[in-house]
Amino acid sequence: MAKFGLYPFLVLFMVLCAVVTAQNATGREVVPAMFIFGDSLIDNGNNNDLPSFAKANYFPYGIDFNGGPTGRFSNGFTMVDEIAKLLGLPLIPAYSEASGDQVLHGVNYASAAAGILDATGGNFVGRIPFNEQIRNFESTLNQITSNLGADYMATALARCIFFVGMGSNDYLNNYLMPNYPTRDQYNQQQYADLLAQAYNRQLTRLYNLGARKFVITGLGLMGCIPSICAQSLTGNCSEEVNLLVQPFNANVRTMLNNFNTNLPGSRFIFIDTARMFRNILLNARSYGFTVVNRGCCGIGRNGGQITCLPFQTPCPDRNQYVFWDAYHPTEAVNVLLGRTAFNGNPDFIYPINIKQLAEL
Repeated sequence: MAKFGLYPFLVLFMVLCAVVTAQNATGREVVPAMFIFGDSLIDNGNNNDLPSFAKANYFPYGIDFNGGPTGRFSNGFTMVDEIAKLLGLPLIPAYSEASGDQVLHGVNYASAAAGILDATGGNFVGRIPFNEQIRNFESTLNQITSNLGADYMATALARCIFFVGMGSNDYLNNYLMPNYPTRDQYNQQQYADLLAQAYNRQLTRLYNLGARKFVITGLGLMGCIPSICAQSLTGNCSEEVNLLVQPFNANVRTMLNNFNTNLPGSRFIFIDTARMFRNILLNARSYGFTVVNRGCCGIGRNGGQITCLPFQTPCPDRNQYVFWDAYHPTEAVNVLLGRTAFNGNPDFIYPINIKQLAEL
């Protein structure tokens, strides 16, 4: 997909990694780069050229983003955009578009509808599952390593942030879909265990490729997204769905603790997205939000029965909405989540926050 102008990039990459300590002192880049893996919550355009129904490269997506629609499933910034800014990095380019020195500060491999399981999201046709995202990272890594050498790359990668946000689609576009057999095959705990086993192998693979500083997001209050609320006549959150994903979050947290103990040199931190979202919903007005249960751009009950359509007119007061469309937060919430993950206390990000991880 991405074509790299290797030699200009390699020179720049070497310079960047060599002077990162000096840059820290001047308050600029805290880490050399951030590599991003995930789904539509942090996709920034990798699905644009795929034969996929999971796309956001049309107006009004990007209505508040400098440059308009990019493929981000938001009116503006995603969570990782805000984190990149706080790390002193530029916005991280999508793998599908990155070339030359554009990848100097990292690459975003995330893909809407992607899951931990390869079968997840098949109802959207084209998407890039986590296993394939890792292969795309390997492609990037191989091109660089062949010129710089494995020892040098190991040192450089150990200072980079690896941000991973997977699992939402394994529920929304797999377990909860009537055309998937998964719910008949596994109970709640069995499915969470199945996902954790696959996730363990995938994250270990990234570690074996040289990643050392990991930021892993848990699943949010998925029962409160407009799409799920719209399935209820009352339009309220589904506690059944919120409870459904709790074993997954518990498994991931346990897995990361084990990694920190057993993978030498690694630091894994966990973003408790569910707790962050619950805090936002319970204290909405103190954060400036007045609409917590419907999408700013969508059709039907809760603005969630049909998600944001091309050239649909969104709500004018977007900063007062928690949700942008049937599934995704507004830029205002994404920025809040990013700042909490970066500077927050162990109630929300455990055992340390991203700022502390970056400075190790």
